[in-house]
Amino acid sequence: MTQSAKVLYTGKMHTSGGRDGASRSSDGRLDIKLSIPGSDGTGTNPEQLFGAGWSACFIGAMGIAATKMKIKMPPDTAVDAEIDLCLEGSAYFLQARLNVSIPGVPQETAQALADAAHQTCPYSKATRGNIDVLINVI
Repeated sequence: MTQSAKVLYTGKMHTSGGRDGASRSSDGRLDIKLSIPGSDGTGTNPEQLFGAGWSACFIGAMGIAATKMKIKMPPDTAVDAEIDLCLEGSAYFLQARLNVSIPGVPQETAQALADAAHQTCPYSKATRGNIDVLINVI
């Protein structure tokens, strides 16, 4: 870990039971049941949680890029994250698609915002070179 980096926030979660268990944040704001994808369980799963976090962060990164580029982001900007849990042989892995919608912004400008966000978003940085990621500006 980088000793000189200023830590802005630490999210703390306690999880028990794995993919068929429960997870709760230290501040109690997030308290969820987990279920195995495709099961009859009523909880969410890690892929959904990862997609929610990444898409929210990505929108924030686009907002920073828009400010720098002097572009007004519409309030209905959205990212639909698709996180695939894959299996090849006996190895599990993830792949992802982020479908970016910036209504009313020209395609070329929207693409520039998405490209800038993908370079600065911490989730994008964490996955770069580790999983296949496709950014679609729709």
